[in-house]
Amino acid sequence: MPLSADASRHGQESRPFSTIGLIGRLGSEKVADSLIRLVGFLVARDYQVVVEDRTATVIPHHGQPEASRRALGELCDLVIVIGGDGSLLGAARTLCKTGTLMLGVNRGRLGFLTDISPDELEQRVGEVLAGQFEVEERFLLDAELYRDGVAVGNGEALNEVVVHPGKAVRMIEFELFIDGQFVYSQRSDGLIVATPTGSTAYALSGGGPIMHPKLDVVTLVPMFPHTLSSRPIVIDAASEIRIHIGETNQTYPHISCDGQTRAVAKPDDVLVITRKPQRVQLVHPIGHNFYEVLRSKLGWSHRLGD
Repeated sequence: MPLSADASRHGQESRPFSTIGLIGRLGSEKVADSLIRLVGFLVARDYQVVVEDRTATVIPHHGQPEASRRALGELCDLVIVIGGDGSLLGAARTLCKTGTLMLGVNRGRLGFLTDISPDELEQRVGEVLAGQFEVEERFLLDAELYRDGVAVGNGEALNEVVVHPGKAVRMIEFELFIDGQFVYSQRSDGLIVATPTGSTAYALSGGGPIMHPKLDVVTLVPMFPHTLSSRPIVIDAASEIRIHIGETNQTYPHISCDGQTRAVAKPDDVLVITRKPQRVQLVHPIGHNFYEVLRSKLGWSHRLGD
């Protein structure tokens, strides 16, 4: 069913949103159930609903217009993502280009980003649609791999960019430069370059610090470094990070962005990581509290004696 951008943005003036896009994780009956509930909930309230074309395959006969993920950003005022944090990460890398607001419904495990639970789906989504929400910006990273001065691979990440040995069980040798200044030469299993969003993901398991989402910083976490004095460092997110792959490496390091391999480096390649100009616009229900999320997801006690 065709849908124009002009038509999609025409709605009742009193509503903060008129056209809602839906994205869901594939291969999950629970996600499909939540999508069906959400379509019925939105249509009953006269919202224009657009279902991502891949998501539409898990809910046949939904009866709504379909569009590619990229087109959702042009057509919709708000996109609701149902799944885990991985689902939202994938959507964010596309939708950041249009600045489209995103709301996450958790059908995964921890759910640091998808903070609406399925049992409160209609209530919390209803609150957001009534204008009771907060918007939080998160930045992403751009990664570009150069070989003899020519770009041979690239990727973008909301969580982290990781240099790692892939399937090989070998250490990687590399040199790290920040804003053109030499930092160190290292032999390790790799390096995690994480945003504050990613500080509660892979970087956390590697011993990195938890960073508040409002911080405009990046953390660099060595992975099992040969030198035991190597520790995570936190730098300005505006910095240019250059990782020069050692010429004597016996393995070809992999470059992964948000857990997906984007390129394979050769000895003497240079990986350049910078902050992406566009930012993700996350929507939270009123009362969202980062520290409460940490207590809930990481199992921290609330008070002594609780």
